[in-house]
Amino acid sequence: MDQETALSILKAGQNVYLTGSAGTGKTYLLNQYIEYLRQREVPIAITASTGIAATHIGGQTIHSWSGIGIRDHINPKDLEKISKNRQTVTRIKSTQVLIIDEISMLSGKVLSGISTIMKHFRGSQEAFGGAQIILSGDFFQLPPVSREVMSNREKFAFMAPVWVEANLKICYLSQQYRQGRDTLSFILSEIRSQDVSDDSLDRIREKLEDEDTKEEAIKLYTHNADVDQMNAQKLKENTYPLRTFYAETKGKSNILDGLKQSVLAAPALELKKEARVMFVKNNPEKGYFNGSLGTITRFDDNENYPLVQLDDGRIVRAKPEEWTVTDEKETILASYKQIPLRLAWAITVHKSQGMTLDTAEMDLSKTFEAGQGYVALSRLKSWDGLVLTGVNRVSLQLDSLAVKADQRFQELSEESEDWINIHAEKDLNQLFKQFIAQCGGTNDPVIIEGNKERETKHYEKPKKVSTYEKTLDLIKAGKGLDEIAFDRELSLGTVVNHLEELKKKDPDLDLSSYQPDRKSLEKVEKVILKLKEQGNEEFYDKDGKVKLGFIHKAMNGQLDYETIRLARLYVD
Repeated sequence: MDQETALSILKAGQNVYLTGSAGTGKTYLLNQYIEYLRQREVPIAITASTGIAATHIGGQTIHSWSGIGIRDHINPKDLEKISKNRQTVTRIKSTQVLIIDEISMLSGKVLSGISTIMKHFRGSQEAFGGAQIILSGDFFQLPPVSREVMSNREKFAFMAPVWVEANLKICYLSQQYRQGRDTLSFILSEIRSQDVSDDSLDRIREKLEDEDTKEEAIKLYTHNADVDQMNAQKLKENTYPLRTFYAETKGKSNILDGLKQSVLAAPALELKKEARVMFVKNNPEKGYFNGSLGTITRFDDNENYPLVQLDDGRIVRAKPEEWTVTDEKETILASYKQIPLRLAWAITVHKSQGMTLDTAEMDLSKTFEAGQGYVALSRLKSWDGLVLTGVNRVSLQLDSLAVKADQRFQELSEESEDWINIHAEKDLNQLFKQFIAQCGGTNDPVIIEGNKERETKHYEKPKKVSTYEKTLDLIKAGKGLDEIAFDRELSLGTVVNHLEELKKKDPDLDLSSYQPDRKSLEKVEKVILKLKEQGNEEFYDKDGKVKLGFIHKAMNGQLDYETIRLARLYVD
């Protein structure tokens, strides 16, 4: 199917599964449809199954958007809990079109849970509460990672009952844009059909024998152990001074142990200037997501946090983030706080999913899962960008159920094409307008043209409310720190940082309700006075305050960073 036909099916308001091999323009088509809907003022939610995929389409993770979080199923208690988050409920109710990208990374259980949530809050028993649902992706990409062994029925979203319930039109894009028609395109096509020719095998052998290396190429491995070994080696070769950041942890050991295993930021994180790094937490407010790659340019003079230049050119200060485990009353049972980075000269094939690479060095000799080799190769723009150091039999295999499903998707795509083609152009335009009206959008050509012009010229944009102003509004409403963190979907550390910034702008701002207990205040004040007596300029930040790191070190871990930070507002 070509993109124009697929776009017509989307405009007709059909639920759609949009697929095709890597580089066929799935993201480009989604962006076209998003632009079309925005011009007609249709409320749309743009989400993806992973943080890095979300950055590609300018959205957020479906887990965050829907409120499902880390759950893999939904019960009445969960619905009650989600109902307390006004932002989540409001956006679910108002959304008319929901896009979920990288659907292969979402299990059938989670997809069903999202539909349950939407049915409940939208008051409709139709799949996904009656919103238009657009699922995009390729099931030859890797399935979701799970600690528990999942059957194929659980692993693949297309095996879930909700997939059938949604009555999806299949749009299978066939024209290749990323790789053109070079060797890589042909080999990927043959892997998809599970019919790799002798000529393609010869080309792969040539790559293995080619001793040419690309120093700048990111290295892809199938196992974490190989990734860790390569990153450790590259860090050792780096001649800049080593900086070590230690995680702060609180909570019961049995709960904390589980939390530590789920966090990718090491307990003792070793970094250097010019190290390649990857963020391991989503923070759209600060401009990074789980999977964002960059290079450390330096460590700031204030609190020694790394400044990371992302691959898109933006510079981000990597400050500690907090991971928590809470009970049903939102009480924190365990917390883990660390700089949200890991070294990234090398990454796993799983982590590369969703990326587009100019060059990559791959070792596929330990491939253990069908589809890993295909995912790794499909990250590249061209065959010339590949350095291949190892391959095994599994590298060129795909999951047999995914292969059967893909063949069926191609057949169903032809049926979808037949369905749209029976409509005359006049009837189609009427269908498009009916769907826009049904969504509460506008078909007024004057308004649409005006919205187009605003998009093009970037004028008359509404004033953006800063993140600090949003927090200030909640402070004025008398909200507690935990409530602000919950309402804003921020970590407690980020909220405390907001208090500091707001106090800088307005020294008279009343923050007395957030003051720590008297004993903590006295301890911090005592340490600050002792540090000031030493007269060491290194102890002070650019605002003339004693740096948190030195206070924390002098207190030997008696208080956590948030409490020290809060106390410093009142005593320094």
